[in-house]
Amino acid sequence: MTTSKTSHPSPQNPEKEIKPLPLSPEVIARLRANECHASDWSRVRIHPDSDLDLISGVEFEGDVSVGLLDAALRPGCCLRNALIADSSIGDLPRIRAVVGGIRNAEVGDNVTIENTARISYDPQPACGVGLEVSVLDEAGSRHVIIYPGLSAQSAILMARARRAVAEEIYTQTHAYIDSLGLRPRIGDRAEILDAGSLENIHMDPGTVIHGASRLANGSLFSSAPEGKEAAYIGPGVDADGFILEDARADSCAILHHCYLGQGVHVEKGFTAHDSLFFANCSMENGEACALFAGPYTVSMHKGTLLIGCQTSFMNAGSSTNQSNHMYKLGPVHWGVLERGVKTSSGSYLMLGAKIGAFSLLMGHHKTHPDSSEFPFSYLFGDPQGATVVVPGVMLRSCGLLRDELKWPSRDRRRQASLTLRDRVVYDVLNPVTVDPMIRALATIRPMLSRHADDDRYHRYKGMKLSRASLDRAVKLYYLGIMKYLERVLLGPDSSADAGWSFPLPPSDIEEREHDAAEWIDLAGQPLPRPLAVEAAEAGSVEEREMKLDRAFADYGQLQRRWIAARFPAELRVGADEIRRCAREFDRLVDLDRSTYRDSLNAELAMLAL
Repeated sequence: MTTSKTSHPSPQNPEKEIKPLPLSPEVIARLRANECHASDWSRVRIHPDSDLDLISGVEFEGDVSVGLLDAALRPGCCLRNALIADSSIGDLPRIRAVVGGIRNAEVGDNVTIENTARISYDPQPACGVGLEVSVLDEAGSRHVIIYPGLSAQSAILMARARRAVAEEIYTQTHAYIDSLGLRPRIGDRAEILDAGSLENIHMDPGTVIHGASRLANGSLFSSAPEGKEAAYIGPGVDADGFILEDARADSCAILHHCYLGQGVHVEKGFTAHDSLFFANCSMENGEACALFAGPYTVSMHKGTLLIGCQTSFMNAGSSTNQSNHMYKLGPVHWGVLERGVKTSSGSYLMLGAKIGAFSLLMGHHKTHPDSSEFPFSYLFGDPQGATVVVPGVMLRSCGLLRDELKWPSRDRRRQASLTLRDRVVYDVLNPVTVDPMIRALATIRPMLSRHADDDRYHRYKGMKLSRASLDRAVKLYYLGIMKYLERVLLGPDSSADAGWSFPLPPSDIEEREHDAAEWIDLAGQPLPRPLAVEAAEAGSVEEREMKLDRAFADYGQLQRRWIAARFPAELRVGADEIRRCAREFDRLVDLDRSTYRDSLNAELAMLAL
């Protein structure tokens, strides 16, 4: 199950030219009667068709150009109780705060600016575009350059590619930003109401700022059709150095050096610095530092700190905490929580660490665990901070299927008809999660042939696994692999199984090795590693996005080729065996659902009046 990915955005087109005119004595008199003031009226321009009754209580500083304000075209548009200023240094071009006009900083037609303390621009402000965000490693050894249209996939390549490749991506990104020709402006139909100081803020048409406390060096971008704009900054927000793209920051959120992507909501006092948030993340109450929040990362609780880690499809329990600090060298540790990781209340993880996909993290973990070879696991922290792994047990959870269905139904990007930036594959079972299960079977069977340690645990890479859990994992992983094969190769119609045989690998050795290559998860998009390397080494931002688009479109074909080339002989079974195991997998999930329903009914009966 995937979402479609449209082409990468092209540089935005300038709006139509309009020509505000110098003020006549009669116009100046009317503005003064409306309690407007200017440091020099000769430097103020107003569109000749503007309704002057819509301009009141405004103080103009320096060069200001007022464009069309017509309540018949857009009810509610006005310019009231605000200070609009420009700023210039030496011979640099003046960056004007204007209402209308097509020069440098612009405020488009029929905007609403009311009860705003100050709107000002420095010469040639970047408005957050091109800002370097020190994600993952707070010490700044790697950074991501933010810009409009940044996809989660390009961002993670920038953050994690080999250093030489990352340096080339930085150069390409700066060239791409220059090609966009972006100019600071406040676009048509934008609204700024009851706001504090706004310094160097770009707003696309239809975007909204209501009651923000202080905004500096940032941009609100929108790819939505008119009337469905999603970019919004609400009451009490304090933000410095940011891009907000089809996203929402609200209710006293505090942001410093952040990117908020499409469908993202950051609100209820959430604090974040040097963090990136991509498709449909929801963040409330807690804190993020150097967080790469891939699609559908959710944190809703006070006392929760997500720091120095990469996530996607994550759900953070209350008081989730991570540690990234080495006191001799600073906050240089970071880690990866692979897709679908959940954390229980009060969990703690000492970074660096790598947690396998769709695992549940409970307790305190202080030994830098790497459980990526055991997806779908329970991870318990023992009293000494060691990690006890119960592999595969999450596969039978009815919650996984619920998650897979709910994610696309909660896609705010589609609800707003946006031009999609991030490529999202929702499948819980995909080559990124199935390949570790295949490798886990090869790891577990030799472990079972040996005796456990004196405490009855087997040890693997510093983690502890009981014999009973390993026995159960062999069965669960096998069933999970078969369920994946049913979905990809057979489909729901069993009548088509007659004469079916497992797909054969290519006869050419080089082609077989290529098709069997490891898959990786690029922030929500699974794809073969060679294709990710090709994208990272592309010659431009546009070429990189095109390569990622192609891999996204070919996802189904690529995974079928991977199955043919990758699967070992013992897993190349017939359709009957695949169907039998898939039914057993479904039975375990149904049993889990039934058990939870019975437990819930018992609780409700206990609580009844």
